[in-house]
Amino acid sequence: MNTPASLIINDTQLNDAFSQIKEASRFDPAPSLALRRQRLDALEALLRENSPAICAAISADFGHRSTHETQLLEIFPSLEGIRHVRNHLKSWMKPQRRSVSLWFQPGRAEIRPQPLGCIGIVTPWNYPLYLAIGPLTAAFAAGNRALIKMSEFTPSTATLFAELAARYFKADELAVVGGDHELAQAFTRLPFDHLLFTGSTAVGRQVMKAAAENLTPVTLELGGKSPAIIAPGYPIAKAAARIMAGKCLNAGQTCIAPDYVLLPAGEEENFIAAARAVVASSYPDLERNADYSAVVNLRHANRLRDYLDDASENGARIVPVGDAAPYEGGPLRLAPTLVLNTNAQMRIMQEEIFGPLLPILSYTHIDEALAYVNAHDRPLALYLFDHDKARIDLVLDQTIAGGVTINDTILHIAQDELPFGGVGPSGMGHYHGREGFLTFSKQKPVFYQSRINGIGLFNPPYGKLFERLIKVLLR
Repeated sequence: MNTPASLIINDTQLNDAFSQIKEASRFDPAPSLALRRQRLDALEALLRENSPAICAAISADFGHRSTHETQLLEIFPSLEGIRHVRNHLKSWMKPQRRSVSLWFQPGRAEIRPQPLGCIGIVTPWNYPLYLAIGPLTAAFAAGNRALIKMSEFTPSTATLFAELAARYFKADELAVVGGDHELAQAFTRLPFDHLLFTGSTAVGRQVMKAAAENLTPVTLELGGKSPAIIAPGYPIAKAAARIMAGKCLNAGQTCIAPDYVLLPAGEEENFIAAARAVVASSYPDLERNADYSAVVNLRHANRLRDYLDDASENGARIVPVGDAAPYEGGPLRLAPTLVLNTNAQMRIMQEEIFGPLLPILSYTHIDEALAYVNAHDRPLALYLFDHDKARIDLVLDQTIAGGVTINDTILHIAQDELPFGGVGPSGMGHYHGREGFLTFSKQKPVFYQSRINGIGLFNPPYGKLFERLIKVLLR
C-alpha cells in the first residue's frame, strides 16, 4: 500500500491521477477473481477499522450528524453491499452460454463480462460515504479502477477518505478528488470508460453534456419529488409513523425521502396529530437531540426557509411538528414541518425539497392521486400505504417511478438484490448488486465457429445451390 497522500485539489493532480489509473487499467484489463476479492476485502477493512473517524468527519461537515444515523444509513448498507457482491462475484464473472440458431450449429455462443477500465464516480454531500462506497463496490467487483469526486460541502469527509484510500489501495487503483465545482466540471470532462453521477437533475444535465464530448456512458442518479400515497382505509397513524421516519432521517436530506403526501380528504388533522406524536417520541428536545441531524449548511437552511416563506405568503398553512429552530452558534436544525393548502405555483411544490418539510395534499378518489403523480416528472421513489392487493397492483401498473416501497419508506434502496436507479428526470441506469456489476462491465458477445460447418455454402460465386438455400432461409 502506498503512503497517505493529500486529497486531489487541482487540475494537474487530477490529470496525473487519471492518467495513472487509465494506464493501469489498460495494462491489466482482466483482473482475477482473487484480486477483485482482495480489493473488496480492503474496502470492507477500511470501513470497519475507521468507522468512528468516518462518523466524526461526516458530523463535522454537517455541523451535527447523528453517529447512529451514519452507522445505520451509510456504514451498514455499505458493508452489506460489499458482502453481497463478494458472495456472488464468482458466478457473475462466469461466461454465460447463449443459444445458437439451427443454421449456425454446431457453433456455440456466450456472453463474457469484461471490465470497462477507468470509472468516474461523482458523490453528493448528503450521504458522502454510502454514495461513494456503493458504486465503488460495483466498480471493483467488475474489475475496474476508479476516481471519486467528493462534494465540496463535505471537506472533512473528503480529506479523511483520501487518506484512507491511500492507506488501503494503490494509487493506480483508487484516487479521491476534492475541490470546488470547477474541478468537478473538469472531472466530468475526462474520458472515463463510465461515469456515475449522483446529484440534482439540473447538474445531471450538465454532467451528461460534458460526458457526451467523449462519448462516455453515464449513469445518473438524480432526484425529484417522491410521493407517499395513503390509500383509503389504511390506518393514518401507522402511515404517518413510517412517512415521518423516512422524512426525518438525515433531516430529510435524502434523495428518496418522501417529498409530499397524498391522503384521503378529511384525514389531514389525523395525520398532523400522528406526525406530532412520532416526532415527540423519536426526537424529544429536538433542538438539542443528538439523533436529529442538522441541515448541512446555511445556504441550504436559507433555501428551506424561503420555501416556507413563499408558501405562507401564497396561502399555505404551515404546521411545525417539532420544536427545533436554528440557534446562533449551534447546528442548523430545522423542525419537521407540514405544509397544507398548497398550490402548483409554490416553490415547495415545484422543486425537490431535500429537507424536513412535507406538503400534505388531499384527494377524494385514488384515481385523483394517480393522476397527480402522473402529471408530473417521474419520481425517483414512490411509497404506497395500502393492504388491498388489487389497488396495489393498480398503482404499480399505472405509475412509473425509479423504485417503490409498499407500506414503508426508503427500504427498497437497502435491498441488494434490487437495482437502484431513476427514470426520466430522476435518472438513468442502475446499480447495486448484480445490476451494478453489469453497469460497470462490457457484456462481450463471443461466437465460436465449429471445425465442421457449412458456412462455405454461402460464399460467392452465388449459384443455384445458394438460391435454393436462401429460399429456405427466407421462408
